[in-house]
Amino acid sequence: MPKTERWQWYVESFGPSEQHHHAIDELYFAGRSEFQEIAVIRSPVFGKMLVLDGDTQSSQADERIYHETLVHPALAAAADRSEVLILGGGEGATLREVLRCPEVVRCTMVDIDGKVLELAREFLPEWSHGAFDNPRARVIVGDALRFMREDSDRYGTIVSDLTEPLADSPSHPLFNDQVFALIRSRLAEGGVYVLQASTAAFHNAALHCKMARTLRRHYRHVVSFFTHVPAFDTDWAFLACSDRVDLATLDPKIIEAYCARLRGESFFYDAVTHRRLFALPLYLRRMLAASGETF
Repeated sequence: MPKTERWQWYVESFGPSEQHHHAIDELYFAGRSEFQEIAVIRSPVFGKMLVLDGDTQSSQADERIYHETLVHPALAAAADRSEVLILGGGEGATLREVLRCPEVVRCTMVDIDGKVLELAREFLPEWSHGAFDNPRARVIVGDALRFMREDSDRYGTIVSDLTEPLADSPSHPLFNDQVFALIRSRLAEGGVYVLQASTAAFHNAALHCKMARTLRRHYRHVVSFFTHVPAFDTDWAFLACSDRVDLATLDPKIIEAYCARLRGESFFYDAVTHRRLFALPLYLRRMLAASGETF
């Protein structure tokens, strides 16, 4: 593995007037796949990091904050946990968290970029922790949109761990009314659709609100939740969508019973954390309630 000169920097641009800098101790890989730029680096603060198209996707030090938040509120609320579908999630950590639930009979993961999976196996095995080879996992390298059009199965929970739908992102075609309707058609009755949904900071929550407004056309309950992810250096938002259940009002006893059944020890999520995740600040509640742009 090539070593960089100590204290070279990876610079993540959040906009023309905002940058976040991470020192690099080691460069494991830098190159392009058919779909995106990929880098795997090691920082002295966050350990190994996966970077796609210049944006931090996860870090060794705190990826469990993001992945436990994405997966477990939805699974705790799901009426049927036997079949789960993951869109994206190439590192394998979302798959790992889903498979911690013993009631999951099969988890299907579809990611378009096989190079990310290859690099995750080689350099980031802690992320998947053997999940790629779990007999309950069905891992498909392919187009998630094509898969959903051709697939006839229905899922109690669908987890979207796609990159942000920016114009140059391979996930951009998966964020519109037609695709949201297709995802809903793949949900079992009363199921939960959860997705990572961009930033929740006061100065850049517009994309999150755009997602929420669009999804309200498809589900009875569309609720935002968020947490601070240190490697992202911002508050990160998620959306939970269902016709049956409002995750913001989920009974703590249901969450406690669900968490008690999980295999392995959780790092971040429990019933107390759940309450905090769904306690939105006033500015975000106002933004979500206002009319505005949709997909």
